[in-house]
Amino acid sequence: MSYNIQVFSIETKKKEQAANDDSFFDREENLVPLTKEQFEGLKDRLLKYKYELINENDSGLHFNHPDEDFGRALLTERGLYFNANLSESSIFEVGMTASEFTDTGEFAKYDPQNEGWEEF
Repeated sequence: MSYNIQVFSIETKKKEQAANDDSFFDREENLVPLTKEQFEGLKDRLLKYKYELINENDSGLHFNHPDEDFGRALLTERGLYFNANLSESSIFEVGMTASEFTDTGEFAKYDPQNEGWEEF
C-alpha cells in the first residue's frame, strides 16, 4: 500500500472542477498536457530536490529519492505523480514537496486520499 499525491497543470484543475465528473481522472485525455517548459521545469525541480532519475520509458520519467520519506515520483506529459510510504513522515514530506511545486501558480496539488485539490 502507498499514499499518492499528484501535481497537475492549473488548467487540469479548472477542467476537472467544471466537469463535475467522478470518473474525470479515469480518462487520460481529460488531463491537460504540460508544456515543454513546464515538463522541463518540473524535471529540474525534482533533481534540485535530490530526486534521482532511475528510468525513462513510455510512461514517463521515474525518480527515487535517497531518503525514503520523500518517496518516488513519476513525471509524465500530463502530470507529476508522487508515491509515499504509509508512514506519517513520508506522507508529510511528499505532501509538502508537492505543495512547494505549486508555488509558481502554474500547478495544483491533488490528493485523492484527502478531499482532492489543495486550496490556499
